[in-house]
Amino acid sequence: MVWQPEIEELEKRKHLAQQMGGQEGIEKQHSRGKLTVRERIDALADPGSFQEIGVLTGSARYEDDKLVGFTPANSVAGLCTLNGSKVAFSGGDFTVRGGASDAAIGNKGGYAQRLALEWHLPFIRLLDATGGSVRTFEQIGRTYIPDANPHCALTAQLLRTAPVISAVLGSVAGLPAVEACMAHFNLMVKGTSQVFPGGPPVVKAALGYDVTKEELGDERTQIYDSGVIDNLAETEEEAFGMIRRFLSYMPQNVWEMPPRTEPTDDANRREEELLSIIPRKRTRSYNPYQLLKLVLDHDSFFEIAPFYGKARVTGLARVNGYPVGVMINNPMQGGGSMDVAAGSKVIRFIQLCDTFHLPMVYFADEPGFMVGIEAQKQGIVRAGARIVLATINTKMPWITFVIRQLFGVAGQLHNRPGGMYKRVAWPSGHWGSMHIEGGARAAYRREIENAPDPEAKQQEIERMLQAISSPFRTAEAFNIEDIIDPRDTRPILCDFIETAQGMIKTQLGPSYGPSWSP
Repeated sequence: MVWQPEIEELEKRKHLAQQMGGQEGIEKQHSRGKLTVRERIDALADPGSFQEIGVLTGSARYEDDKLVGFTPANSVAGLCTLNGSKVAFSGGDFTVRGGASDAAIGNKGGYAQRLALEWHLPFIRLLDATGGSVRTFEQIGRTYIPDANPHCALTAQLLRTAPVISAVLGSVAGLPAVEACMAHFNLMVKGTSQVFPGGPPVVKAALGYDVTKEELGDERTQIYDSGVIDNLAETEEEAFGMIRRFLSYMPQNVWEMPPRTEPTDDANRREEELLSIIPRKRTRSYNPYQLLKLVLDHDSFFEIAPFYGKARVTGLARVNGYPVGVMINNPMQGGGSMDVAAGSKVIRFIQLCDTFHLPMVYFADEPGFMVGIEAQKQGIVRAGARIVLATINTKMPWITFVIRQLFGVAGQLHNRPGGMYKRVAWPSGHWGSMHIEGGARAAYRREIENAPDPEAKQQEIERMLQAISSPFRTAEAFNIEDIIDPRDTRPILCDFIETAQGMIKTQLGPSYGPSWSP
């Protein structure tokens, strides 16, 4: 065994790397309710599939040319399989200098990201790291200008070619916080995760007030208020399940077809409940999740950003085994009107589906853009313009079922002009440039004001307009292509998605529309 001493040295160094920041750091990590980076990899990856890259990277101490101490780099990178498919990943090791990004050795995370780009693999970030640290100034004997990070340019390329996921698994600040957003899908863990550009000491120094890291960056601000993070997991194990499920709908890269699973649901299923799910009284709401359950493959809907922009429900699902993107207005939230939050969510979602060639399925019940002083303050008009342009720039196959209302410019967004597009309506549909109730007073103001009984006159005009708002009159003018029995929704949908596979094959490759926007 000529090289046995070196093999023994190799195994010794691998063993030292497994110790991470030492037992004290590991116990501290556990005391915070968090797994270590290596425990996370074991929980995420298919058993036995982990192939580490850079295991020997770290800071070594020698005496008489013999290794007497070793601190591994504060990140772990490599390859593994999830559900049998290869992915690249990097994970911050908080037990080594809090995972500080400017204390990294050799930028293993950047290497893993480049590998994902060049090998056309999905990339997963397990984020549990602070940003820069002033300790670095002491180590290098100077300060430094924060130049543009070259790996952000890599990220921009990667986002156009392969799925990118960021899992926030601890307190994440600075560059790692930004990396949390540079992803197609991100999530955090309740009670142990926070995201912010600068933590409580930075806030105190800059603004003069005290705040806890939880108040500053936990799920209350990042998921419910700002929508910076898409989904919330109760535990790290649940977070890893979400990652696996998200990737199950995704192709490995934009040059591959979205993966079909073996269908277990009847493509011709007709649900009687669909015939009465939309109330005849227009002011009454219904459960959009129940409608999706009746039409999509059983138990296939995976919601994205369920706690933000709740006027529109978005998620991934399967139709006869094929992955699709799904949207439906939520009448139980502001009547389903598009507000700034819902618009922001929808833009990211349609970009996701267009990038990875997932057909879009939209169940439209859009009363229009949100109106009022608060919506105006939030910039609803600019938000509306952004979503109009984002929709027009897509090319994936798109089918819309008009289940109730379409009004105004927001109502136009059920329609993607050009390409493979199909639209049908239910008998419950009604539409127009604006609602009859508000529009009658605007258009007939003089007649109403001059009438002996203005209120009665307005009601008379509204009744006249309601009488001509029947969807069948629209169909007579071929302004709606077809009105269908709601029970035929799933068979029509399955047929469209099957036909769309041929179109998708012609669209494979990077999208040449606008770059991915977080």
